[in-house]
Formats: sequence, structure tokens, C-alpha cells
Amino acid sequence: MMYQLGWSTLPGLRGLSVSEFRATPTNMPDNERGVAMEFASDADRDRFLREIEAAFAARRFTNAADAFDTVKAYVLDRAAKR
Repeated sequence: MMYQLGWSTLPGLRGLSVSEFRATPTNMPDNERGVAMEFASDADRDRFLREIEAAFAARRFTNAADAFDTVKAYVLDRAAKR
């Protein structure tokens, strides 16, 4: 099933952080304002959400565009490796 991935970008003392990753089922992926990814099962989706949350837990960004582009690149890279 195809999911549109979303996340929150929040300010912090050391820069912007990204967290609260979520996946919403979609029939119309929007890769202009986000990124979509296909998962074989709910367990696969949940595993990926835990993985990406851990990967970005300590990272900080100087601006929202950098945060968005970095998350999007990470997701697209992971999707290509599947």
C-alpha cells in the first residue's frame, strides 16, 4: 500500500528538529510537498517509522528547507534499497 509520509519540524535551542513521523494511506502521492513510499505490510510501515524517528532524533537543521530535503532524500534512498 502507498503512504504519504509526514513529519513535524520544530524549533529548538540548537536548531530545527524533525519528529513525529507519520504515514497516511494515499492513492495520489504528492512528492512536491512531501514524499510517498510503498510498504508491503503494516508491520513494515511501523518498523520504518521507528527507524526514521531514531535516525533523526539527534539531528538538527539550520532551516526548514534543509530539514525537508534531508528527510526526503533519506526516504527516497531507503525506498530505492527495498
